[in-house]
Amino acid sequence: MKKSKTFYNMFIPILLLSMVLVFSFGSYIYYATIGSVVERISASQQGLITQIRNTMEQKIQSIEYAFNTYSTTKSFSDVIGSPMTAEDFEAYRELNTQLNYIASMSLEGIQYSLISLEENWSIRNGSLSRLTEEARKEIYRSYIEDDKEGLFWVKTDHGIRFVQALPMYSKVKKALALSDISRQTLDRTLHTKPDTSVFILNKRGELLYAADSGEDVLSQGQIRQIRERVAEAGMPQTGELELQGEEAGPVTAIYAKSAYNNWTYVTLLDEQEVSGALAATRIGLVVMGIVIMLLIVVAAYFLSMHLAKPFRRIQSRLAGSDEPMQKDEVDWIIRSIDSIVTEKESLENLMELEKPKLETQFMLNLLHNRLAREEAERSMERFGYAAGADTLFAVMLFQLDSYGDSQPSDKDVLLLTVNKLVQEVVPPEGRMLPVVLNERTQATVLIFSRDSADQAQKQILQYAKTVIKATRENWGFSVSAGISSLYGDVLSSKDACEMSLQALHQRLKLGKESVIFFDDISTDMQGPMLLHYPAELEAKLFDAIRLGDEQEISRYLYPLLANMMKHSRHPMNLEVNLIRFVNNLIQLEQLMGAEVLLTPNNADLYHRLLNTRNPEEIERMLVEEVIQPMVRTMRERTSQQFRSIADKIAAIVRTEYDQDLSLDSISDRLHYSPNYLSSIFKKEYGVTFSDYVLNYRVEMAKKWLIETDMTIKDIAERLRYQNSQNFIRSFRRKEYVTPGEYRKKMKAV
Repeated sequence: MKKSKTFYNMFIPILLLSMVLVFSFGSYIYYATIGSVVERISASQQGLITQIRNTMEQKIQSIEYAFNTYSTTKSFSDVIGSPMTAEDFEAYRELNTQLNYIASMSLEGIQYSLISLEENWSIRNGSLSRLTEEARKEIYRSYIEDDKEGLFWVKTDHGIRFVQALPMYSKVKKALALSDISRQTLDRTLHTKPDTSVFILNKRGELLYAADSGEDVLSQGQIRQIRERVAEAGMPQTGELELQGEEAGPVTAIYAKSAYNNWTYVTLLDEQEVSGALAATRIGLVVMGIVIMLLIVVAAYFLSMHLAKPFRRIQSRLAGSDEPMQKDEVDWIIRSIDSIVTEKESLENLMELEKPKLETQFMLNLLHNRLAREEAERSMERFGYAAGADTLFAVMLFQLDSYGDSQPSDKDVLLLTVNKLVQEVVPPEGRMLPVVLNERTQATVLIFSRDSADQAQKQILQYAKTVIKATRENWGFSVSAGISSLYGDVLSSKDACEMSLQALHQRLKLGKESVIFFDDISTDMQGPMLLHYPAELEAKLFDAIRLGDEQEISRYLYPLLANMMKHSRHPMNLEVNLIRFVNNLIQLEQLMGAEVLLTPNNADLYHRLLNTRNPEEIERMLVEEVIQPMVRTMRERTSQQFRSIADKIAAIVRTEYDQDLSLDSISDRLHYSPNYLSSIFKKEYGVTFSDYVLNYRVEMAKKWLIETDMTIKDIAERLRYQNSQNFIRSFRRKEYVTPGEYRKKMKAV
């Protein structure tokens, strides 16, 4: 049996989705397994490298301790000063005994040497030899001159060498102790697992030892990466590092750092061991995926067959005959439904054309007072509106507060939406036909009887709130309503319409989605028109504009507009204040040399502001069309100037850090106010002037503590502290240690 297109439209997506899910699940299991295996192997190798570190550290400590201890004995002083002639056989035998004892304390196969720099002889593996003058100079050049450390390890062609100038705590070195550990000895000691790459780096990051299996595994660049990463502050003593290869891919290095001598022991993650551990997982996942896919194919087939049956039944019912069924039944069903919908729409259009169109024109003429009384009474009777002595009317106007997700060009559509909502919310017996009065306003004449006049305001409030809620929740835009007083003469509708407009003016104070009755605000509009203008807030706003500080602009703009609206009892008050504010903005931009408000695109700004009754829209126009362009212009012009001034201040600090510095003295030199310089410096450098001075002085103090022998008191006086205690407190607050502790710490490194 041939399958329909609907069957394949279901079967193929189900199959593809199932395949994606199986592949995703298998991938997740595989990568989770990789992570577990890598973590296990990493932990094993971390234990190995830690064991190697502890073993080497123990042996190195034994060698260094033995020579340090021996150098403090009297027999050492006697031997080093002895010329080691045939008559000094007892001293020679005693020295050999000591060296053999030291050898017994550490690794097997280590060769020990002792060189007397006073008497020019050396003993190596029990053999006494004399130093030539040339050999003696070479030893001085290699191990003692150029302020070399008294104790250190170096890499040789055959292994590594321990070098210690003796006595340890004397500036005059009389002897030199050498311990050579051969590469074979290191291989036997460090290779606890075969084919393991082991590397040892000294505290300067130089490679001391690399196992035979890993001589060329790490490049110089990777060794440098290990040195830099391990030396970073806060790095743990053990861990992993991801090393970037120069030609091959990244390599995972596992390290253990010695707290005794800062050597770093490194091994590499064994990729072959990881791959071998994952082989069984790969096979299992492939087999499981194949089995699951076969089950999914079967399930998808029967599920698609089951879901396609209702479409065949719908097609059969819609056809109503024995004609052959179409293979693409869904397309056939859609075309059948479209035909039904088209017929329905045609019928509705015919019914709509039969409605009287004169009713809308009658309402517009009534609200604009373009009707004679006789004509108005005749039309009222024709359209079925009550106009008796007991009838009262009220005009309810709606205006847009915000457009939501729509554009200003869509306001006609939004007003038609409000018009439709009013028709649905207000019952036909309680209103005349709602109409769109102009490009900003929707109008409805409500009808009440005198008996229900006491409840009229409550009923109107319910209508308005319902419309406002529906526009916000269903279409995402907001409106406000203005309601006139009740009146008995239908020809007074134009005057009532003006009352509603006056009420809507008050939403500048009340905010969006307001319902305002003219009766409630009529008393507030009486009396003299007293102007209040927030000049202080304006001055702070203009300062923020000059500096290009958007955060400060937001801080003062919105309180300024709120202050205007709060103190505007009459709509004229706000209009006058807005005109004054725009005029002051024009003067500001002329002083700044910007041209924002005077461009052709903003020529109608006055008109648009005065015709906008939504506080949020007024704020948006001022911010997006006026203030933000001015701020961008100022930022482009002043950013380079600000940076230059800030750099001058920083240069003065770096030059005169050891003199009395203040922002007041610098402002006199640069001819700017201290507050202005403080704002610029903080904006460009991210710190205050005083913090910058303190930080720089602390850095200089750290340099002097390391490189000079100046006392703490001298450094404090040099940096203009009143006493050394103030300097110590400042230094400890920045570095968490006292100057003296810092000097000891850095000298010990």
